[in-house]
Formats: sequence, structure tokens, C-alpha cells
Amino acid sequence: MRVLHISAECYPAAKAGGLGDVVGALPKYQNQSGIAAGVVIPKYDLPWIRNRPTEVVYSGAFRMANGITYPFAVEQTGMDNLGFPLFFVNIPGQFDRQGIYGDANGWFGDNEERFVFFQQAVLQWVLQFAEKPDLLHCHDHHSGLIPFMVKYCPDYHPLKDIPSVFTIHNGEYQGALRWDKYPILPAFYTEASGLLDWNGYINSLACAIKCAWAVTTVSQSYMEELAYASNGLESLIRDEWPKCQGILNGIDAQVWDPQQDTYLPVRLDEDVDAFKQENKNALFSRFQFQEQDPVFTFIGRLVREKGADLLPN
Repeated sequence: MRVLHISAECYPAAKAGGLGDVVGALPKYQNQSGIAAGVVIPKYDLPWIRNRPTEVVYSGAFRMANGITYPFAVEQTGMDNLGFPLFFVNIPGQFDRQGIYGDANGWFGDNEERFVFFQQAVLQWVLQFAEKPDLLHCHDHHSGLIPFMVKYCPDYHPLKDIPSVFTIHNGEYQGALRWDKYPILPAFYTEASGLLDWNGYINSLACAIKCAWAVTTVSQSYMEELAYASNGLESLIRDEWPKCQGILNGIDAQVWDPQQDTYLPVRLDEDVDAFKQENKNALFSRFQFQEQDPVFTFIGRLVREKGADLLPN
């Protein structure tokens, strides 16, 4: 079985949150289990990517609905002990910036448009495969239009029978575009335009939920949460519930092995209590905490969907 993961992030090349962790771990363990899995992300101007040699494996152009073509290249990096092949989509002027979604000056104002281009480039590349993937695994809204494009865009019609899975890592961000932006999409059958629409916008996340063969989230509890709190998509989640499933994220035991983790001041040996106490001492020393101070650990962004609103309680 051949699986292509399509994502905005992948650890260690480009990571802003949990999306990068999942996409950097899942294909590794799929390959170990006998599933041939690869990952494709945009080529950002980030240190890990910048310092790796790459080989161009495809050069071409995609065509937007307005007839304009846009050149791009797909580059592959060496394995780097990742455990899976990693590809970068290089679209000049779109992703060659020192940030994934923003930089020191703030959020990029054209993120939605950039990822529409990324998705078209990926599909244009996949069209050239001698052996097509058996599954397109799309992650978050950055690849949410792909299940629609393969079904309803004539340019990508040869891919229409490839199953698609869409995983929601964060339902708060939906990749919404005003309808006057539709010319940057590939040409699509006009009768399918309702699948793109949600509340008067082209909504990538909503479109993926409608069009993907299956929808997953990072846990069963998050799947249930989206049915009543998903930033306006609650009724859609409930309508599509039969194809929705929560699958609990695991931890990458190789990356987060306390016996090997170079970020820890003291690594784990046989004495767990001493390991915890020595690392706690190092933390207190660095931040000048007092020994009697209580310590609480929170892993995540300080936003509601991560439960940060519960911390003051």
C-alpha cells in the first residue's frame, strides 16, 4: 500500500505545533509496518530545509481557473534517518520565506492563497506518477481542497478514484477564502460549487469534510468536541458523522526517549526518582524558582482549544 501525506508541517523540517509531530512520526511507523508512506510539504526558507541538499524530481506548472499557469518544482531530500521519503514543493515567491505561517513581522496575509497553490502543485506532480498512491492523506485545511479537486476539477480527474482521508488537527483554522478569489483554484465543475461553500465563503476545512472518503481527528474526544464546538462547522460534522472517527495520537517513542533526549540536562537511567529530581533542580536553577514553588506543566499554545482557558481555574 502506498500513502502520500500532504501537509503544511513535518517534524523536523517544519514544525509549528502538533501537526508537525504527527506528520513526522506517522509515516515512519507506517513504513516500519510495511506501508510505503511519504510526505510532501512546501519548501520554506527554514534552517533544517536550507541546510539539506535536495534533488529536483519533477518540474512543471499548474493551471488556475483564470488560465494563468504557475511554475513549480518538487525536490526530495535524503532520508536523514527520517524513516520516510520527504518531498518539498518549491513555488517561487510563495513559500521561500523564513516562517511557516508568519515571521517576526506577523502572520502572512496570503496564507490561504499560498496553500491553494501548494495543493494544485502536489496534484499536478501526482498526475505524473507511474504508480499512483493508494491513499491521499490530507492534514488540516492546508490540504483540505484536495479531496474536492480530484473529484470535480477536470485537470485532476485521472486521480478521482484514489481514496482520501482528511485529518483535522485543529478545527479552529479553516482556510476560508472570499468567493472573488475563486479564479486561483483550478477550473471546476460549476455544479459542484456548493461543496466549496460554507456560510458564503470558500471554506477548505468544510469542503474536506464534505468530500473526503473518511474524516479523522487526533482523538475520539476531539471528534466529539467538534460536533458541538468547531467554529461554525458543528452541523456539518454531525451531518457527516458516519464517516468521522477519532484516532488517538501516539507519542514518537524514539524522538521522545528520555534515555536519549539531548534536550534533557540529565538523561534517564535506572533511577527514575533521581532522574526527575535532577531535571527539576536544573529547571529551578535556570528560572530561579524557589524550592518550595509548585510546578505545573502545560504543553500547547495558550488558546481555548488547547484548554488554556481552564488554567486560571
